[in-house]
Amino acid sequence: MPRKCYMVLSGFILCWLLAGMIGGSVSAGSGAPALTGRNGAEKLEQAAEALYSYVLEGDVVKARQKSAEISEIFVSSSFEGLTSVEGVNALSGVIMDLKATLAAAQIDPGKWEAAAARMRLAANSLSHPRQPMWQQYYKLIREDLNDMEQSAAAGNPEGWKAAVSRLQSRYDTIRPAVVISSRPEAVSAFDSWLSYAAGVTDSSQPPGRSRLLEIVSYGQDAVRVLFGKERDEPALSLPLAPAEYGAWGLLAGVFIITALAYAAFRKYRGEREDLRPV
Repeated sequence: MPRKCYMVLSGFILCWLLAGMIGGSVSAGSGAPALTGRNGAEKLEQAAEALYSYVLEGDVVKARQKSAEISEIFVSSSFEGLTSVEGVNALSGVIMDLKATLAAAQIDPGKWEAAAARMRLAANSLSHPRQPMWQQYYKLIREDLNDMEQSAAAGNPEGWKAAVSRLQSRYDTIRPAVVISSRPEAVSAFDSWLSYAAGVTDSSQPPGRSRLLEIVSYGQDAVRVLFGKERDEPALSLPLAPAEYGAWGLLAGVFIITALAYAAFRKYRGEREDLRPV
């Protein structure tokens, strides 16, 4: 009897060990574990850099393969703590746009490169929020603002429109990356200003030279805030004339001013906390 019990017990233990081994094999073969935090961000940036290189080289097959890899990294990663909900949505939008562009039957090198550039900047912004690559666009956007200022001073509406169009094109390239690593109020302020500047010359009563110069001045402040180069206090002059542009213009101006003032307050409070003795 004791021998029989021993055999039954040994069989039970052997079955239990085999079940554990099989279960472990199934778990190991079910896919890689979810990526979290910096690990996922770094892998996403590496894949985006490789994709950008393949697009510049014109390697269609590898570019599409890397696009699929980017989607898998995004789905299996958690970026909690690295960006806001708006940032995750912006990143998702970039990936969807990238996949749609690369999946098109007819290859458009210009669109491919633009989509790959947005993806590269967005991934870099997620991985390097303190020194993102999109900050390099500051000088270019300031040059567009200078062109707007010169057009305003010369009373040249066509020159104004051309400068705004160039600025919009540059901003479209970096906007997802900006959303990922910037304060929402700074992004909203610049979005509102750019939208207004783009349509201001199309109104039935186009603004005069002085008003256009005010709009440019306010845009310069909005750009400084967006790129983290804000002054101690934002300019509080209203660039939108309520009498000429109606209630929408007044509300847009007030919103932008409020956003910039809040951004300045956040910076001031952060500096005070940094100086507080431990």
